[in-house]
Amino acid sequence: MSTSLSFFSSTIFLSNPKSNIHSQKQRVFFKPLTATTTIRSEAAATATIPILSFDGTEVGSTTLNIKSAPLDTARAVVHRGLTTDLRNARAGTASTLTRAQVRGGGIKPYPQKKTGRARQGSKRTPLRPGGGVVFGPKPKDWSVKINKKEKRLAISTALSSAVENAIVVEEFGDKFDKPKTKEFIELMRRWGLDPKEKALFLMTEIDENVILSSRNIRTLKMLTPRTLNLFDILDSEKCVLTKSAVEFLNERYGNGNDNDNEWEFEEQEEDGGKVEESAESSE
Repeated sequence: MSTSLSFFSSTIFLSNPKSNIHSQKQRVFFKPLTATTTIRSEAAATATIPILSFDGTEVGSTTLNIKSAPLDTARAVVHRGLTTDLRNARAGTASTLTRAQVRGGGIKPYPQKKTGRARQGSKRTPLRPGGGVVFGPKPKDWSVKINKKEKRLAISTALSSAVENAIVVEEFGDKFDKPKTKEFIELMRRWGLDPKEKALFLMTEIDENVILSSRNIRTLKMLTPRTLNLFDILDSEKCVLTKSAVEFLNERYGNGNDNDNEWEFEEQEEDGGKVEESAESSE
């Protein structure tokens, strides 16, 4: 069983977590991950992954060749990309009313003298129920900027770290004639996946029956190139790629892709947060 790790005390981002006493006292304001992956620090990550058929038999192999950050910056790059996503997901819509914005308070609540009570000049004072709030939260933009190259390198570094627990499967979207969760669980077990462990499926196109068959599995995430993000990569214990997804990763995060204008990013709010999405390649 994997343990829940926070970013300030995890071996993913600290070379020697026991020596950093101050980091254990810091408060963590975001959700901890359940991660079993260690960040690799090679300049380029090349791995040969076997390809499994729908029946679970090995039918070949493929190569995943993507970039990875060097040793001294790998953890920092991934940490910055992850904290940027978490901050950009904050809505920042918390708002309170000051005493100048609270309704009412045009007259004194009671006379100044002869009541035996402390003098009050308005019903809108923060000392009374229903009054204004002192130094309360106001709408705030928590988003921070990250360079495209840095974000791309953070994702490719995390993907290269997940290669050790990754498998490649053939396209199986047309194998499900109707939604059936039981059949999808049996398929996962044929591929050597435990339904109780967190698994990440990366597919270029997801069939509707596949979505309906897998949506009741709480430990499973179905992602496409448009919804690929750092949090789900680091939070998963197993990674399942289709052959078309491997081609996409080699093209998008491979060593030969240095064209900055080839891909564009858009910020789109989805599921209560902002998710960075990859747009179509320019002609």
